[in-house]
Amino acid sequence: MSGLHIHLDPVGGIAGDMFVAALLDTWPDLEGQVTAAVRSAGLDPAVCLSIDGHSDGTLTGRRFHVEAPPAGKSHGHSHTHWSQIRSMLLDSALPDRVTTHAIGIFQELAQAEAQVHGEDVNDVVFHEVGNWDSIADIVAAAALIDALGAKTWSIGSLPIGRGTVKTAHGDLPVPAPATVLLLEGFDFRDDGRSGERVTPTGAAILRYLMPAPGIGALPRTLHGTGFGFGTKTFDGMSNVLRVLAFDTRPLAQEDTDTIAVLQFEIDDQTGEDLAVALEAIRGTEGVIDVSQSAVQGKKNRMMASIQVLAHAHAVDQVCEACFRQTTTLGIRTRIETRRILNRREVPAAHGRVKIANRPGGRTAKTDIDDVAEPGNDHRTRAALRAASEQEALGSDD
Repeated sequence: MSGLHIHLDPVGGIAGDMFVAALLDTWPDLEGQVTAAVRSAGLDPAVCLSIDGHSDGTLTGRRFHVEAPPAGKSHGHSHTHWSQIRSMLLDSALPDRVTTHAIGIFQELAQAEAQVHGEDVNDVVFHEVGNWDSIADIVAAAALIDALGAKTWSIGSLPIGRGTVKTAHGDLPVPAPATVLLLEGFDFRDDGRSGERVTPTGAAILRYLMPAPGIGALPRTLHGTGFGFGTKTFDGMSNVLRVLAFDTRPLAQEDTDTIAVLQFEIDDQTGEDLAVALEAIRGTEGVIDVSQSAVQGKKNRMMASIQVLAHAHAVDQVCEACFRQTTTLGIRTRIETRRILNRREVPAAHGRVKIANRPGGRTAKTDIDDVAEPGNDHRTRAALRAASEQEALGSDD
C-alpha cells in the first residue's frame, strides 16, 4: 500500500473509537489483527471488545465499542500515570512498530496535559484517557496505522463544538484545553451544533499523524470509503467520521511525500550569530533544508526571513531547535504535500553524480564538492563535471 493516501472527513467530529471504526469499515479484513493487538497490550482480560455494524437510518458503518470490566473485577484504571501506561505498552506482546505508534500518540497527549497543568510530562496522570476504553482505542489506532502503512494523510476542517464537557478537573469548555493545544494549526468550522466534537484521544491521533489540511490537488483514484460512528447523536446530521481511501498516482517520474514548513523572521540577531544558528538548525534530526532571504519589516528594519523544511513527524523537535538557536518568539507551521522527481546517486570518475528522471528525459548533476579541488578553475570544474555526468548517464542505460 505504498501509494495509499487516507483522507479523514470529520462530519460529526473525531474520537479514538470513531477513527478505529471508520478504518475498519474501510478495511474489514483487519478486524482480527486489531483485536489481537488490543488483547496483546496488557489490558484487563475482562475488558470486552466489539466491532459492530451500525446504522442511524441515514448512513451505515461501524462502531468500535470497549466495555469496562464489571464492578469488582477491574484493576482500577480510571486514574493512571503516563509512566504506568508506557511501561505496560513496553512490556506487552505488541509488535515493536505498533508499540512505537501507541506510545507516540500517548506522548502527544501527555505533553499537552503537562503544559495545561504546568507539570513535568513524566508526572502526568491521565483521568478519562486512563480508562480501559481510551487505552484500547489508542492501541487499536496504532495497529491500524501500522497495518495500513499509508504514505500520506489529510483531513477536512474540524467541527469546533459548543458548551462544556465534564472531566475530573470539573466542567471545561470544548474543545478541552489539552485538545486545543493538540489541534494548533488545524482548520476549524462552526456548524452550530453543541457538544464535544473532538475528544482528547482523537486530537492526539491527529497530532501524531499530522495530516495535511484539505485533500490537495494531486490526482488520486478513490478505491474505498468507510464510516465510523460516535456514541452521540445529532439532529439532522450523522455523527460519523468518514474515511476516503485513495491510490496516489503521480507521474512515472515523480513520487510524493508530506513535509512540514516552518517560517519565522529575525530582526534582532547579528548576521554572524544567525549563520551559526541556522547551521545548527540544519543539523537537527528531521530537518531537510534551511533557507533565508532578506525582507523589510516593521519600522523599516531589514529582517531575515527563515524557512525550514522538515519531516512532518519532527515538527516539535525542529521548533524547539529554532527557538533555542534564534531570537524568534513565534514560528508558523504548516503541512504540505511535496512532489519529488525520482532520482538516484551513482559513482563516476570524478565524484558522485545525481541522476533525475524528468518528464523530458534523464538529467545528471555532479556534486560540486567533488570537482572543487584546489587549483581547479571554472573551466576545469566544468570539464570534470561534464565527463562525470556523461559517464554516469552512459553506465545507467
